[in-house]
Amino acid sequence: MIAATPTPPYYAVIFTSQRSDGDHGYAGTAARMLELAQRQPGFLGVESAREDGLGITVSYWQSEAAIRAWREDLQHAEARQKGRSDWYSAFTARIARVERDYGFARAETSGSAKALR
Repeated sequence: MIAATPTPPYYAVIFTSQRSDGDHGYAGTAARMLELAQRQPGFLGVESAREDGLGITVSYWQSEAAIRAWREDLQHAEARQKGRSDWYSAFTARIARVERDYGFARAETSGSAKALR
């Protein structure tokens, strides 16, 4: 699902990862982290995809302060440590300020389309 974000500027955290073999509790923790992130002040949305062990998750945030607060969350810190020890063979996190966005959505019922921003 494509995240509904506000008019820019806002921030994106782009997390790209390569999974190690085995689940080792990953799925349950990932679900809990999403629930927790959604309750964080400044959280705007998330998009995620995984194929053949490569995953890309983009979370959207209102501010850099909101991103820092999420990073400092104790449960999130524990999950990050587990990621290093058990779940990922490699990962990269990138933080970017979104200056501009645009999109397109086809209306499901009428067949007409509308441009977004």
